[in-house]
Amino acid sequence: MTQVNMAVNLGGLEMKNPVTVASGTYAAGREYNDFVPVEMLGAVTTKGVSLNGWEGNASPRIAETPSGMLNSIGLQNPGVAVLKEKDLSWLEGRDVPVIVNVSGHSFEEYVQVIESLDDDDRVSAYEVNISCPNVDSGGMTFGTHVPSVEKIVGLCREATKKPMIVKLSPNVTDVTEIARAAEASGADALSLINTLLGMAIDARTRKPVLARVVGGLSGPAVKPVALRMVWQVHNAVNVPILGMGGIMNGTDAVEFMLAGATAVSVGTANFVNPLATREVIEGIRAYCEEQGVTDVNELVGGLQC
Repeated sequence: MTQVNMAVNLGGLEMKNPVTVASGTYAAGREYNDFVPVEMLGAVTTKGVSLNGWEGNASPRIAETPSGMLNSIGLQNPGVAVLKEKDLSWLEGRDVPVIVNVSGHSFEEYVQVIESLDDDDRVSAYEVNISCPNVDSGGMTFGTHVPSVEKIVGLCREATKKPMIVKLSPNVTDVTEIARAAEASGADALSLINTLLGMAIDARTRKPVLARVVGGLSGPAVKPVALRMVWQVHNAVNVPILGMGGIMNGTDAVEFMLAGATAVSVGTANFVNPLATREVIEGIRAYCEEQGVTDVNELVGGLQC
């Protein structure tokens, strides 16, 4: 058996292995800890947090679709003070880096969230979410317009020296244009993709399944789109990439790393298999042992085409 180095560096964030979780699919890990101790992960990514908390969208806000799911949660969260009191307190001392996903309705709110957390040693890095398709202001509206991307990433950069990952939307014409803008404005890494905007209809009632009509599509159905965008962005920027979009097993994760991802996030798979993160880590290691790869970083951008 080959001894594999699984450690990666994601824009200054040291991870013992390349696997974290997609924000909003794992809370802070408490509910999953009996299945996979959070210490096994390369990092925990928290659910998106705003300054004072949001109620989210009306129900129904989840719908299963072929090879995927739609959600329109709307970034429901109790606010940054509760995150610090409950989630960060629970994660404290668990030997796993914590990436806090940051959201807001305005440029100022993103900055205020970071400012409220930045002197907290329990926060290792930020994932600035400018790509959520399920809110009417903020989220994707900031992430699809180059001047807005430059402004919000620049403001957040001024607010912290910690590693800052910027989460991109696939709902754009040219994702490389947005990626370059985020890199130039101070992003240490990029994560992609967030969900694809979609909808589901109940033919019998002739009504949309989701109360908000549209929602974000995730799961295996989006994996080909995600792989394509990770590959495009890897060839367009010099910062590392956190890849996600339908990763269900170790082979999926390896494909994302070959496309150019330094690390990966497991999202929808957590809803169908609480052991998914452990299986992805073990699957990457098994692939490396089988292929004679001694350092997982050798996989990054290894696609031959």
